[in-house]
Amino acid sequence: MKIAVPIENGLLCSHFGHAPQFAIVEIEGSAIKGSSIETPPPHEPGVLPRWLKELGVTQVICGGIGARAVELLNQAGIQVTAGIEPEDPAKIVEAFVTGSLQGATGPTCSGHEEGHGHGHSCAH
Repeated sequence: MKIAVPIENGLLCSHFGHAPQFAIVEIEGSAIKGSSIETPPPHEPGVLPRWLKELGVTQVICGGIGARAVELLNQAGIQVTAGIEPEDPAKIVEAFVTGSLQGATGPTCSGHEEGHGHGHSCAH
């Protein structure tokens, strides 16, 4: 399994689509097999789900995320855990692996019509 965590300044980024980097963590069983920090392509609707799928990601853990992003990720075979507060990505992944991470499986933000994030409201 590969997990993607959007990060900014070393912590989980508060919004999936605005992340300047992603921590990509490979998990086997309950052990971390490897990790890397990747810079995503410029943000446009649908780009991040395709990019993450190409990296082999099967799970995204994030703070805020819109409905369209969740839909596109799910269509790409990527599950979403959202609504997570900014924290050290290593602690977030550890909580996920141990089953103690509590989050939403759907969108946590509204107002992302046509992929625009300006003026949106987030419940995170």
